[in-house]
Amino acid sequence: MILLTAQNISKTYMERKVLDDVSFFLNEGDKVGIIGINGTGKSTLLKILAGAEESDSGDIIRTNGIRISYLPQIPEFGDSGTILEQVLLHLPKDLRQAKEYEARSVLEKLGISDQERDISTLSGGEKRRAGIAAALVQPSDVLLLDEPTNHIDNETAQLLEDLLMKYRGAIVMVTHDRYFLNKICRKIVEIDRGKLYVCDGSYSDYLMQKAQREADAEAAERKNRSLYRRELEWISRGARARGTKSKDRIERFEALKNRELPAAAEKVQLQSVSSRLGKKTIEIENISKSIDGKPLLTDFSYIISRDARIGIVGRNGAGKSTFLKMMIGQTAPDSGSIVIGDTVNIGYFSQECESMDPTMKVIEYIRETADIVRTPDGTVTAAQMLERFLFTPELQWNRIEKLSGGERKRLFLLKILMTAPNILLLDEPTNDLDITTLTILEDYLESFSGAVIAVSHDRYFLDKIADEIFEFRDGVCTRFNGNYSDYAEKAAELYSDSTAKSKKKGEKKERVYTGKTKLKFSFKEQREYDTIDNVIAGLEQQISDTEKEIAVNSSDYVKLQELSDKKEQLELELAAKMERWVYLNDLAERIERGEYAP
Repeated sequence: MILLTAQNISKTYMERKVLDDVSFFLNEGDKVGIIGINGTGKSTLLKILAGAEESDSGDIIRTNGIRISYLPQIPEFGDSGTILEQVLLHLPKDLRQAKEYEARSVLEKLGISDQERDISTLSGGEKRRAGIAAALVQPSDVLLLDEPTNHIDNETAQLLEDLLMKYRGAIVMVTHDRYFLNKICRKIVEIDRGKLYVCDGSYSDYLMQKAQREADAEAAERKNRSLYRRELEWISRGARARGTKSKDRIERFEALKNRELPAAAEKVQLQSVSSRLGKKTIEIENISKSIDGKPLLTDFSYIISRDARIGIVGRNGAGKSTFLKMMIGQTAPDSGSIVIGDTVNIGYFSQECESMDPTMKVIEYIRETADIVRTPDGTVTAAQMLERFLFTPELQWNRIEKLSGGERKRLFLLKILMTAPNILLLDEPTNDLDITTLTILEDYLESFSGAVIAVSHDRYFLDKIADEIFEFRDGVCTRFNGNYSDYAEKAAELYSDSTAKSKKKGEKKERVYTGKTKLKFSFKEQREYDTIDNVIAGLEQQISDTEKEIAVNSSDYVKLQELSDKKEQLELELAAKMERWVYLNDLAERIERGEYAP
């Protein structure tokens, strides 16, 4: 049964056509994820479906009696009133009392136990959770959710995941959380250049189908290029349109000449721009911090290594952002000290972003930092860097007020990277960034030569970038070796044991947990394992081709020496890859047997 139909929808926003004659159908029980680069119209489409915004043209047809619950990016609450009152605010008066128990239960599950607090006292993350509760308690056949996991901690994201898995109605959501997307959604809708591309299946299925779509488009274009070259030769010989066949061929040539080329996939290119980092980085000595009598950190010491990859997790309000602010000197510890090395240049990506002058042009904002930056590939102008961040020449001369929230985040990230930092402090960098930007940011951080410390609720992001997790909980910082998945497994084991025991008096406020965990590939090892057979085959082919060249050039001693050196280098590379192949295949067998890490 079709619940909702959007037919031939078009929408222009701030002189940009974000939706161009698109259609969308939502069936009973559908679980749909909407993805796309920031500024492509994801939130706009959701608002149109919810009736919160009108399209320029087209029709929205809703089945009679259909009930829609909508969670916008910024939940709408009054200036005052209790949390419970605000959550029930949009319900009909005769339903509020009947829904009060359910509202209290959902709020409790989402970590808001004091429901009589005034709504004005809530943090951004707490308001987000209250907004989620308001959307879930409203009777509905369709849930429309705009970035539901933004500004909530990992534990709350997991709880929301469980709640949505039990929801019986249809769901349409915009999200960049790839684990969340993959677990909840069974249909992916990508918005690209004003058009919709629908994929039946999970996010993993979408990735495979998109790769195939792009490969098919490229194959068709290669065929058209070959045809065009052949027809161009024919037309260049002075062909005349004497007969019908000749006329048809000339028309075919003109059609090939004027064909629409497949759109190149847009990519964010983050060049590694950093400055030299000396031996002394950031030394944290016995720091403690409390806010309003609540301990956030007690007697914590740590020395940041030059290549650290640290992910920080914990509930909202646990002190994660405060910890980063202490390292940049924005907030002082109550006791202890933080010593910064002389060569340290910190790049701080704040959760709130910095205040941007909405009337300033995009390129002017970047030129405030630098007109030219040096990268490993040479010097790059501010305009070129903006293009690599998907800001077209036209968009660069737009005012900042015309940018979407995600585009402003991307612009802020570019400005930070152009300062050539050697230590990056990232506070919720994945909020509002699209999946394309996140993927490239992850690749950039992998090659970044300095230290990276990231507060994040994005499990996928932490799995890719972190090799150590700091968990902030009740004033204690517990350190876990490994990425987020390793942490989740070890933490479940640790806390299931600790719930049966009371904490010992005087327990040290910093722990390193390295409990037994099953062997598994890292992201990099998995990628290497999947491709190493092809790499080895390629090297063997290159050696074979070089041997043939040696046979052909046996009398040219200069060329012969070059080819011999090349063959020797290829054989060394092949030997190294074969050794790596043995290690990876041995590891794969041990993983299959379920062995534990030493």
